[in-house]
Amino acid sequence: MKRVIVDYAKLTTDILDMLVEKYPSGYDYSDIISFKNSKGETIKTVEVRTDDTIYLVKISSKLEQTMEDYIEDEDSFDEDEDLDLTDLEDEG
Repeated sequence: MKRVIVDYAKLTTDILDMLVEKYPSGYDYSDIISFKNSKGETIKTVEVRTDDTIYLVKISSKLEQTMEDYIEDEDSFDEDEDLDLTDLEDEG
């Protein structure tokens, strides 16, 4: 299964849909996945999955606001915007 880290600023409407569906009231501490990147920095994410990909969406102060804004006005998000993804190694 492919694993992808996504910054909140690079979210597609598909990933936002999955986030809003999985976390309709927002995420809490038990939903957060923490790990160290190659630079030794602690990264905090929340996870959403498709059939072939696990998306780890980086948590920032703006992620929840982005989710709320998306719920309020889906038409303001550009579906054609380029998405910069960082692939992780598959485990197993």
